[in-house]
Amino acid sequence: MAEQTGAPRPDVTDMYAVHGVFRDTLGAAPRLVGDVQQGDAARVKQVANYYDNILFFLESHHEGEEAIVFPRLRARCPGEGDLLDGLEREHEEALSLLAVARTSLATWLGTDGDAAAQSAVADSLEALRAQLVAHLDEEEMQALPLCTENLSTEEWSQLPGHALAGYQGDKVWLILGLIRQRMTDAQRARMLFHMPLPARDMWTGFGENAFNELSAEVVVEVSRC
Repeated sequence: MAEQTGAPRPDVTDMYAVHGVFRDTLGAAPRLVGDVQQGDAARVKQVANYYDNILFFLESHHEGEEAIVFPRLRARCPGEGDLLDGLEREHEEALSLLAVARTSLATWLGTDGDAAAQSAVADSLEALRAQLVAHLDEEEMQALPLCTENLSTEEWSQLPGHALAGYQGDKVWLILGLIRQRMTDAQRARMLFHMPLPARDMWTGFGENAFNELSAEVVVEVSRC
C-alpha cells in the first residue's frame, strides 16, 4: 500500500534510461575493448577511463538504491522481504564482479595494451554485464512497480542527487550525457530542471560539449551496438 493515499506517484520511467546505460555500455565492451590495437597507449587510456567512469556510476547507483529505496520498501511492503533480500545479494555479486573488472582495467593500463590483459578486461566486463542484466530485468519487473505505489515523488527524486554526490569518477558529464541520450525530450527537460544548480551549470557550461566531443570517438560506437 502506498504511504500517502491519493498523493502523486513518482514517474519511475527515468530508471529505464539509467539501466540502459549499463546494458549498452557493458554490452559494447567486447568490441570496444577488443578493437584497441596493441601498443596504442592513448586509446587504451581512453577506453579504460571510459569504463572506469561506468563502474563508478554503477557503484553510486546501487548505493542510492540501498540508501533511499530498499529501506522504505522494506518498511512499507513487509511481504516483499525475499525480493529485497535477493536484490541486495545481487548488488553484492555485482560489486565483486565490478572489483575484478576494475583490477583488470588497471592491469591493462599498466601494460599499455598487452593482449592477455586486454582479453581479461573484455571478459570481466562481459561477466559483469551478464550478471547485471538479469538483475536489472528483475528490478524493472518487480521493484519499480513497488516504487510507484509506495514511494513519494519527493523520495524518488532524491536518487539523482544521491548518485551525483556519491560519484567518484572524473567525468560526471559523461554519465549525464549517456543517461540523457536514452531519455525522451520531456524527461531531459525534467532532469535539467531538477538538477542541482552546480551540476546544471557544469552541464550547460561545458559538460554537454565535452560529452559530444567524446561521443565522436567512443560513445557513438557504443550507441550503435
